[in-house]
Amino acid sequence: MDTAIFKDKTLLITGGTGSFGNTVLRHLLSTGIGEIRIFSRDEKKQDDMRHAYQQQFPALSGKLKFYIGDVRNPDSLRGVMRGVDYIFHAAALKQVPSCEFFPMEAVRTNILGTDNVLTAAVHAGVKRVVCLSTDKAAYPINAMGISKAMMEKVIAAKARTVKPGTTTICCTRYGNVMASRGSVIPLFIEQIKAGKPITITDPDMTRFLMSLDEAVELVAFAFGHAQPGDLFVQKSPASTIGDLAKAVQRLFGDTGTHVIGTRHGEKLYETLLTREERMRSEDLGGYYRVSADARDLNYDKYFVEGKVQTQAPEDYTSHNTRRLNVDEVVEKLLTLDYIKEELAALGK
Repeated sequence: MDTAIFKDKTLLITGGTGSFGNTVLRHLLSTGIGEIRIFSRDEKKQDDMRHAYQQQFPALSGKLKFYIGDVRNPDSLRGVMRGVDYIFHAAALKQVPSCEFFPMEAVRTNILGTDNVLTAAVHAGVKRVVCLSTDKAAYPINAMGISKAMMEKVIAAKARTVKPGTTTICCTRYGNVMASRGSVIPLFIEQIKAGKPITITDPDMTRFLMSLDEAVELVAFAFGHAQPGDLFVQKSPASTIGDLAKAVQRLFGDTGTHVIGTRHGEKLYETLLTREERMRSEDLGGYYRVSADARDLNYDKYFVEGKVQTQAPEDYTSHNTRRLNVDEVVEKLLTLDYIKEELAALGK
């Protein structure tokens, strides 16, 4: 990540006590950044995070400021926005089953909460806002994905209304992040440590494999290259859940497996770009950029001669990206700090 742009600047991370926020801090806290503000509603997580960084980085922890609030509450956002240069908007309800059973909660946080963040950011004169979305927003079949798809529409609509040269609003979309809070890899490891068989929903299900560092790199790339309303996707390899389970067991021990079937609202594979988006995308090497549709409601102004092509031959999914075998998954797992720490704790 090019950290020079953050020198003496103030960065706000909504939902900053999560895995993403902690990884951003690891990248930025020791740089010349002026201040990092952590905004979230969980005082316990904030207190734990505050003490952890005071212990680990006593000389740097003064750069870290904590704000209790909720993106659902516009009043709690106004104060934290004062003096902010940049925002990484990560606050969200992310668990598919919980959103499935409480869809209005997903609406209040993921859709209305994002609108509150963007409205407050524009009002405060924040220079750049990068919002974090999910593969589940592409062809959504569950409440979480639908709420994130609507979040992306809010982002695009808000970006169109902002005065050019003021607040740049963009979005990133990525799949499962390995070893993040609530993800399957920590669950597998806990089950193995307890001597239990690991539970697999569907061994043929495929998922992109992205590390937390790669997720931060995607946000940093979007931060440095975005035009208003852009959507960015990072190209990533994938694995079947069955092969991921084998890789984890190769490292931590084979306790057997138990297939339990898919949970509420789960997909067989992840889609990062729809066919319609891929048709409009720009290939930037390791990334795709999908520019915002700049047309207004007066469609009669736009004329297209000849054949109109509205979609690419295929979307970009965990089924058609590069597929890792078990050995390659093991190699990728061993790059994760979480895996190294867990193995060290077991004396491996």
